[in-house]
Amino acid sequence: MPAELTFAAPRRAKPPRHLADLTPEERRAVVTGLGEKPFRAKQLAQHYFGHLESDTSAMTDLPEASRERLGEALLPELLTPVRHITCDEGMTRKTLWRAFDGVLFESVLMRYPDRATLCVSSQAGCGMNCPFCATGQNGLTRNLSTGEIVDQVVSVARDLARGEVAGGPGRISNIVFMGMGEPLANYKRVLESVRRMTDPVPGGLGISQRGVTVSTVGLVPAIDRLIAERMQVRLAISLHAPDDELRDELVPVNNRWKIDEVLDAAWRYAGTTGRRVSIEYALIRDINDQAWRADLLGRLLKGHLVHVNLIPLNPTPGSKWTASRPEDEREFVRRLESHGVPVTVRDTRGQEIDGACGQLAAAEN
Repeated sequence: MPAELTFAAPRRAKPPRHLADLTPEERRAVVTGLGEKPFRAKQLAQHYFGHLESDTSAMTDLPEASRERLGEALLPELLTPVRHITCDEGMTRKTLWRAFDGVLFESVLMRYPDRATLCVSSQAGCGMNCPFCATGQNGLTRNLSTGEIVDQVVSVARDLARGEVAGGPGRISNIVFMGMGEPLANYKRVLESVRRMTDPVPGGLGISQRGVTVSTVGLVPAIDRLIAERMQVRLAISLHAPDDELRDELVPVNNRWKIDEVLDAAWRYAGTTGRRVSIEYALIRDINDQAWRADLLGRLLKGHLVHVNLIPLNPTPGSKWTASRPEDEREFVRRLESHGVPVTVRDTRGQEIDGACGQLAAAEN
């Protein structure tokens, strides 16, 4: 394994315990341990997941004398928004969050006419060291807790519901784990957060599993663990090259699990779940956008339950690489389609605010 890859997060102080970290049974145990009736746990969860409320002082169905104690035990403040930056007439909004220990990370909300998608972070930083990604160049600071992942969603959902985002009141329909971090390197907390997002209210937020996408650079053992979960989330593979020689450079984890191993795991996932796998491919000028590489990619994917998302490379400070020429992008699409592979060129939402794919760096200035 290359030394520059970081799978284990550095040891740091743990975030405060939060209702979203716990199962319903664990919530009841905490509440009864405080001398409260067990049903208070369900009331708290109804407020948090159902009404998107975190302030126990506003929960008038709780005894006034118990509100502060319950809030300290199960609804501590996890995230503080440092700032919101918008573009696309306010329909794309990037939020910089500060955690309890000062760690910074980002999420991005993208509103479309028919949906609202939130791109969440699962780690502060990333240990996968992909050289074209700003997040990867910062290294891994720590894993986010289940509560910190879920609270990104609840906080943004609250702003949407209250009409505090351009476009009027709305709700989150899709979650993509494509923010900061390698989700499957924080497997347990990511899976717990998916369950909190998708369990029915008051157990969770009630978002459809089919509206959740989990992205990975290709951690094969973790993909197999995800297969065993028998969930209906979509799997996205950040491939970025169809040949091992180039992918070893662009996605260093390829030195551990080669393309054939990663794609075999993807096909196992598709075969078990019946869900189409997304292949994420950042087009980089004169690096991975040659027509012959499009043909090679087409041959690898042909006949499988798959869809390719081509991503024009988003510039990051100091990078030697840039986006493909329009004519090369069009030819790449044509070659994939000639192999019968469905392909879409992703809308580069948020580029102006460094909120597009590969640009999240959580800079405070």
